Amino acid sequence: MSRRTERIGEQIRAELARLLREEATDPRIGLVTLTQVDVSPDLSNARVYWSVMKSEHSEDRASTEAGLESAAGFLRHRLARILDLKRVPELRFRYDSSLARG
Repeated sequence: MSRRTERIGEQIRAELARLLREEATDPRIGLVTLTQVDVSPDLSNARVYWSVMKSEHSEDRASTEAGLESAAGFLRHRLARILDLKRVPELRFRYDSSLARG
């Protein structure tokens, strides 16, 4: 990953965390920690790794994942207004189990 994609990934992570905290209204999302964002070199896709703080039960995780997938379009639209990018990547959310293992 180049320095540019790392920088853009970090900007996306910070803005997504703020948007989820301040503007997301889906009750399924709850307390989510965004651990990392991997952006493809052509900026067409971004893999957003997340972890849930409340419980590691599979139904809670599935509900949170459904909420994040549902909000992906809204979040991408808001990122387009905030970030100065020609192309805003499509957001794909992946569960990060490293916090649970730690």
